[in-house]
Amino acid sequence: MRDKKPEEIVYSISGARTALSDDQRLRQRKYMISMSLRVVCFAGAIFTDGPLRWALLAGSVILPWFAVVVANAGREGGRKAAVTATYQSGRELK
Repeated sequence: MRDKKPEEIVYSISGARTALSDDQRLRQRKYMISMSLRVVCFAGAIFTDGPLRWALLAGSVILPWFAVVVANAGREGGRKAAVTATYQSGRELK
């Protein structure tokens, strides 16, 4: 078996955006989580009674809109701030 090396930490030194594929994967994950929660709300509305049924039903109606808004809020944020590095010396030269 191969020895596993610890993952290297990669520092970003530019203001470049994340890759489009990474951004799309994150948005798809958020959408799927929200729609899964909608299915749970809808199923809960079928098996419950009283005010809880109406709250779960309202959640199952509102969540698709929320899921689309969150999924579409992708790359409009612009460029992220560049990471800056400063050198701090322990001593000053005289």
